[in-house]
Amino acid sequence: MNIYSFDLNLLRVLDALLRDRNVSRAAERLSLSQPAVSNALNRLRELLDDPLLVRVGRTMQPTPRALSLEAPIRDALQQIEHTLNAGDFFDPTTSRQRFVIAVTDYVELICMPALMAHLANVAPGIQLAIKHLTPSLPAEALDHGELDLVLGRFHDVPTRFHTRRWANETLQIALRQDHPLVGDTLDLPAFLRLRHLWVHGGQTRGMVDQWLEDHDLARDVVYTTPNYLQAAHIVASSDLAAVLPTQLARHFAKLLPLRLFDLPFDLGAFQLDIVSVAQRERDAALQWLIEQIVAVSRQ
Repeated sequence: MNIYSFDLNLLRVLDALLRDRNVSRAAERLSLSQPAVSNALNRLRELLDDPLLVRVGRTMQPTPRALSLEAPIRDALQQIEHTLNAGDFFDPTTSRQRFVIAVTDYVELICMPALMAHLANVAPGIQLAIKHLTPSLPAEALDHGELDLVLGRFHDVPTRFHTRRWANETLQIALRQDHPLVGDTLDLPAFLRLRHLWVHGGQTRGMVDQWLEDHDLARDVVYTTPNYLQAAHIVASSDLAAVLPTQLARHFAKLLPLRLFDLPFDLGAFQLDIVSVAQRERDAALQWLIEQIVAVSRQ
């Protein structure tokens, strides 16, 4: 196939169809009419000698040939976009750009109110769309451009991503104020006697359980949740204990009948990172937003 005679706009249509699996939604994404998208799909089927997407009920399922093309085409389109945008002048005061960011509810609580207050002054047209963070780094969503940034704590980030530290954090234990098993202090044996709530917070394994395992110990985790904010409320009305990030624990100790204790072992601080696709290091708008997050966190 001669690339010079191939209509590259057809690749945008195929990418949209593979994302949405629906002609109407793909047309809306591309700001085209449904007939135009259908005609483009028919041209692609003829050029590539493959049905590409087959209707199954109300959705369209990609063929093996279409699936094999999905990642390379999306990568190529993103590379073109990033190349064209590289070095563009970015004016935050007039921009109406929309950024999609994945965070835990904890990070959303401690970071986003201050960030939005700051953006209201310096970039009132900027829009943020928040996605819930999955138990691992959503690498595919970053690769495909579905996410612009991810904020959280991660290990072994692939080299194709860029990381920027934006905060350091420690952990504390939260218990209800009249907990029957805890007095004025909390040592390691008392900690291990408690029934625990664990907030996985986008992680597959927590720092506490890793430390305990390294010392041939284990705690009794009877409740697991991805939600930090709900965890504080559950602890305040039960006999469960939760190890929470210090900023979050102190925030809720002002609002709920909670007592906070230091951990009976030293884990030190951990860092929270901003993760983005390394290819977008020259994306002026995205780099500006990263700098705003770092600046707000330092304040």
